[in-house]
Amino acid sequence: MMEQIQGLGVFGMIAGIFVLLIIILYYIPVGLWFSALVSDVRISLLQLFLMRFRKVPPSVIVRALIEGTKAGLILNRNDLEAHYLAGGHVEKVVHALVSAQKANIELSFKMATAIDLAGRDVFQAVQMSVNPKVIDTPPVAAVAKDGIQLICKARVTVRANIKQLVGGAGEETVLARVGEGIVSSIGSSHTHKAVLENPDSISKVVLGKGLDAGTAFEILSIDIADIDIGKNIGAGLQMDQAEADKNIAQAKAEERRAMAVALEQEMKAKAQEARAKVIDAEAQIPMAIAEAFRNGNLGIMDYMKYKNIMADTSMRESISAEEQNKKKK
Repeated sequence: MMEQIQGLGVFGMIAGIFVLLIIILYYIPVGLWFSALVSDVRISLLQLFLMRFRKVPPSVIVRALIEGTKAGLILNRNDLEAHYLAGGHVEKVVHALVSAQKANIELSFKMATAIDLAGRDVFQAVQMSVNPKVIDTPPVAAVAKDGIQLICKARVTVRANIKQLVGGAGEETVLARVGEGIVSSIGSSHTHKAVLENPDSISKVVLGKGLDAGTAFEILSIDIADIDIGKNIGAGLQMDQAEADKNIAQAKAEERRAMAVALEQEMKAKAQEARAKVIDAEAQIPMAIAEAFRNGNLGIMDYMKYKNIMADTSMRESISAEEQNKKKK
């Protein structure tokens, strides 16, 4: 029994020593220190120990120092730690610095960290400076002066401009400017045939505008990949204008017709009013004749002459109406 207890005590002591050793090696990374030592990187065990308390992984800093030293770069440990604590990517920055040095691209540590903290991939930017990137523009529709629509697609070859990565505009701005230049170039052409015959004229005009100013890229070339003929916009606009003119003319004609109808109704109303006055006046004739008889202003002979004239007038009107009816038949 005592032997079992002593065996458990020895086992517990060994396990405790093992756990303690793991904790010591975690806070004092002797392996990293030895790797740095054999790589000509001078860093003390105390600094590696203190990095744990500064919430900085020693492995990231040591690997970055080793990579930079082997590439011939002079890196400062405090600068790397400060960049990590600021939320930067230490490994990408060192990769970018090494690639830039090998490609003879001027890139300082301060500029690289600024680009990284700005949210851009500094290593990818260096690679793009060495290997230019081709950007395909979406279809751009433009209309020449003869009214024919052309749909153009272009390929823009760009190279990252390291000095403009911080604060420079991105790919969207470059594509927008190229599209604007294509529309302007096609719009200034007299005919669409001239554009189809010389599509390189678009590239020359667009390149001459300096579209990469203020952007994070340098435009190397603009190549027209495809041009398609679209709609006849000019003819469509003329048809729309003609339709609009026709509608305006119809509206004016309808207005004149309405005015004529209103005038006709007004004249009919006046004619009816005049006829009413005539009928009223004719109704007063017998009364006037009777009054003339009573006053002695009209004799019996005068009245008979008046009746004869009225009978003669009625007969002539009847004959005239019969002749008109015969002509109509």
